[in-house]
Amino acid sequence: MGIVLGFGPVSLPAEVLPETPRIDSLIALRPSPIETDPAVIWYDDFNDPEKPYTESQGKIDTSQGYGGVGGSMLSFYKKGTRGAGNRKVFFGDSPTGKVINRGQQYNEIYWRFYVKHQYGWTGGGPAKLSRATSIVSPNWAQAMIAHVWSSGEALTLDPATGVRDNKVVTTRYNDFDNLRWLGNKPASRFRLHSTEESGRWVCVEIRVKLNTPGKKDGLNQLWIDGRLETERKELDWRGRYTEHGINAVFLETYWNKGSPVTQSRWIDHFVISTQPIGPVVSSRRPTLIKTPYRGPGRQQAWQVEIAADSAGESVVWTSNLIEAPERIQIGSDTGRFIGRLSDQTQLEAGHVYFIRVRQQSTNGTWSAWSSWHQPFKSQSK
Repeated sequence: MGIVLGFGPVSLPAEVLPETPRIDSLIALRPSPIETDPAVIWYDDFNDPEKPYTESQGKIDTSQGYGGVGGSMLSFYKKGTRGAGNRKVFFGDSPTGKVINRGQQYNEIYWRFYVKHQYGWTGGGPAKLSRATSIVSPNWAQAMIAHVWSSGEALTLDPATGVRDNKVVTTRYNDFDNLRWLGNKPASRFRLHSTEESGRWVCVEIRVKLNTPGKKDGLNQLWIDGRLETERKELDWRGRYTEHGINAVFLETYWNKGSPVTQSRWIDHFVISTQPIGPVVSSRRPTLIKTPYRGPGRQQAWQVEIAADSAGESVVWTSNLIEAPERIQIGSDTGRFIGRLSDQTQLEAGHVYFIRVRQQSTNGTWSAWSSWHQPFKSQSK
């Protein structure tokens, strides 16, 4: 970033510029449309009452919630420890646990959650984040596992099968000696566990589709911040084995090597569905919440733009200079609808939008614009 002083652009040292902000979250519709969606197997926004997980470790942190309301699942890492906090959902044809939708068989699911790392997060990824699996016995032998694990600061998929010659050969949970790994590369381009992306909520969604019995047409996909980041195609999850489908999804904390410092991360708006889920749904004039100002002096103003695509090629709203500390409601009174919405007073119904933001310090300098991030879907009616 540079400023013009009469003799061309002059670069300013980074310590003079405000930190590039992010949109932390926005105010989602309540009640959420997810709650009445027939495709949804499970939904938890971590508000009261607590849901009947088969296993639930760690507290609900009411100081952190997407949109600044409710609570979230806390993953707490004391320095040198592997962390504390998890939630385990069992459903369908699971032979054990508190089973949701008992008796149904699921050969394809999507699950989504929002994750936020404490501002200043360090140490890269804590190995385990989530997984879907097929439990086939009371002692948790597994036919397949769709691991969602860290790869440095990035996130990756690491699918595995416990089936040989059309039979389950695992005898217990995490029976690594009897698992066959199906490939953990490439990892995501987005660095979910980086310091730069810490301090705000990020949308993560995963898809698992079991192979047609006898074919190698299984699928595993990962979206972060509304973009497809990596996938595994032509997977043989189960051979011809069909006695159990996908029947459990876990949210996890475990850091194999232990955290280098004491720090926390949080998970919110956890959904399991048979259909694509996407980001949270907001009103057509949503309220956006910016990350706190960090930089020289104090915050003087900030600006937001909203685009109808992930690349920012179709900008539909640009804000006025915003003096409020961290919140703004989109509208014609706080900015201008432009481009395809130039004659509108609110966003289109049922469309996914992306946001970018920048901020200005009292010394007059602007931060760089953020990347296009924090996708959300406007309500359909």
